[in-house]
Amino acid sequence: MAENTKKWADTGRRYATYIKLEKRLAANSVEAYLRDLRQFAHFILRLWDVPPQKVETSMIERYMAWLYDKGREKTSQARALSSVKSFFNFLMINDRIESSPAEFIQMPKFGRQLPDILSTDEIDRIIATIDTSSVKGLRDQAMLEVLYSCGLRVSELISLKIQDLFFGEGYIRVIGKGDKQRLVPISAIARERIQRYLDQRPGGRSNIETVFLNNRGSQLTRVMVFTILKEAARRAGINKRISPHTFRHSFATHLLEGGASIRQVQEMLGHESILTTEIYTHLDSSHLRQTVEEHLPI
Repeated sequence: MAENTKKWADTGRRYATYIKLEKRLAANSVEAYLRDLRQFAHFILRLWDVPPQKVETSMIERYMAWLYDKGREKTSQARALSSVKSFFNFLMINDRIESSPAEFIQMPKFGRQLPDILSTDEIDRIIATIDTSSVKGLRDQAMLEVLYSCGLRVSELISLKIQDLFFGEGYIRVIGKGDKQRLVPISAIARERIQRYLDQRPGGRSNIETVFLNNRGSQLTRVMVFTILKEAARRAGINKRISPHTFRHSFATHLLEGGASIRQVQEMLGHESILTTEIYTHLDSSHLRQTVEEHLPI
């Protein structure tokens, strides 16, 4: 078993380099793929003790059945299979195998879950709860405004740099998944709130690259953004399940309601496939016909 374990580890290291450098996946995606691969390798070694090149389709089907029996969510099963398929595609590309044993295994079928959204009134109430008498308050207000009005992922928000702000042209540059860049329009109110924060931020805006900083002058974490938003939502009396991604979902929905095309929304969200964006066309928008021009530059 030790010999085959070493083969899995060696191949896994080469695969990790491939998805980091050639596929240019985001750090979180790399971690998830490698975690799935370690679980799959452990399962194969425990039951059959074979190297990666000797894995058969029936073994992968057995693995998927094991995940099902453990009660894993279908989304989790789908991600695990996606990781397995990616690994064997890597082996094919590098001529380690002639065909992928995972090629014809079907993804678990599950209904498309519609994301929760907030109305513009609810978003305004959340942002309005923030006390802007301190630099922290100015930061939090600007941060939540940008999170919503630019439709950013939380990872994109916390990594936003001073040099990514093109206020004169009316847009920001966003570094998304796989280090792909996109230009996103930014509203006047978001520009004004960022400017107020930067003017008051210790050290000014000249010597620190990252826009939104914590109390120690370092980049914020995803957890900190989540906590700030949850606290603001609690103060606003909103009981929905809210995360930073809720603002992104709301941004996309409001854009479509305001007349933007599905292609425009895809570009602003940074979705690689328009199929991902099309989920928003199925949302019930009858409850919301308020104006969104104040926040969204469409």
